[in-house]
Amino acid sequence: MSDLSENAKRSITEKGLPICEETKTKLPLYISMRELPLRFQFGVAKVQKFFEGLKEGKIYMTQCKKCGQKFFPPQADCPKCLESSMDWIPLNGEGELLTCTVIFVKPSTYTHYKDYVVGIAKMNEGVRVLAWLKIDDPAKIKPNMKVRLTTTKREPEGFITYEFIPL
Repeated sequence: MSDLSENAKRSITEKGLPICEETKTKLPLYISMRELPLRFQFGVAKVQKFFEGLKEGKIYMTQCKKCGQKFFPPQADCPKCLESSMDWIPLNGEGELLTCTVIFVKPSTYTHYKDYVVGIAKMNEGVRVLAWLKIDDPAKIKPNMKVRLTTTKREPEGFITYEFIPL
């Protein structure tokens, strides 16, 4: 309970429940009293081409052969028409930044990174992509700036992922 405010600690002690009042709305707020480290595992056999592409420096999206719906990250099945027949299309990498935010307060697993920028760009192929924006100064970010989506090796983990770089 050391990271809780004094009011929250007092409320929990008085009520005997991990509930306190949210400051702005005055509504009850449940406070988890334990950290839950999570590690996700899920099968990627149907979209393995995406990961193989990253190793080759290519970034793929999928497009449903029946209805034409486009997906990034790639999907193996189309939720629109329920088909499982997809075309794999390499992204040319060029897009336009729609929005972004600087991450100052990071999840515990990302605290070893400096503050970073996450953005959403509309790619020339029509899909929207969420990725880190590699930029030395967030003040250089301009509305609708052109970006390139590229592969990169994220350190210190050593895994290959993708990020935007300004054009």
